[in-house]
Amino acid sequence: MTVEMHWPDHLLTLADWIALPEDNSRSYELVEGVLVVSPRPVSMHQRAVWRFAAQLEPQLPATHGVLAEAELVIDPGPPSTVRVPDVLAVTAAGIDENLARWQPADVLLAVEILSVGSKRTDQVTKFAEYAEVGIQYYWLVDLDEPVSLTAYHLIDGEYELVGERSGRIALDLAGTPIEIDLAALISGRAVH
Repeated sequence: MTVEMHWPDHLLTLADWIALPEDNSRSYELVEGVLVVSPRPVSMHQRAVWRFAAQLEPQLPATHGVLAEAELVIDPGPPSTVRVPDVLAVTAAGIDENLARWQPADVLLAVEILSVGSKRTDQVTKFAEYAEVGIQYYWLVDLDEPVSLTAYHLIDGEYELVGERSGRIALDLAGTPIEIDLAALISGRAVH
């Protein structure tokens, strides 16, 4: 059986991105009008995203909430750039509005869980993009044991390293103390 794929033959605009058919079989981002397609994250990554979000959400003030794999418009363009971070801490008001995609001004924290094939993008390209658009906090999680988190805070337009830790960690997020058990992101389920 032959499956015919139709790929864009031009740089996509934000309107083109929005008009794309929904497809959960792969991960998609839009980078300067170019559609970037990659395999969906594997199970360990998916579980880590879910567990990270579940730990973070109850610790945030009522003004913010957590989303996984939400669209973040870095540049409406043209050419347009839309990223899909693993976890975002965003305004509760935007969640209540049921926004389809997010503007950087409404994002307090972006979290990327490093994967084979995206490590350089997360550590270099997204690092620069998120700083450029003013996202106040950027955290990178490395699932290689021991699981670690590298935390950055935007100061005077540039990210400064504020922590690099493993195990059970404590960080400040805009005046809110946050604790994350990093080992729990990849551990098996406890038997009760």
